[in-house]
Amino acid sequence: MTDEQTFASLLGEAAIAVWGDMPRDIQEALFETAMRNRSELRHDLARLLHERHPRTQHPAKPA
Repeated sequence: MTDEQTFASLLGEAAIAVWGDMPRDIQEALFETAMRNRSELRHDLARLLHERHPRTQHPAKPA
């Protein structure tokens, strides 16, 4: 693993660890950046984040 890959992995692990403490706009920006050109992984990453940080789930849509 190159230094850049190591640092990217460390930053990714840190982001997952503090995800629930981040402002929603930062969460969305990180998520969209991470999923750029990886649409097949969107659901899996969203599920992982919601399982680890349930309060980050989207609020129910008004009826």
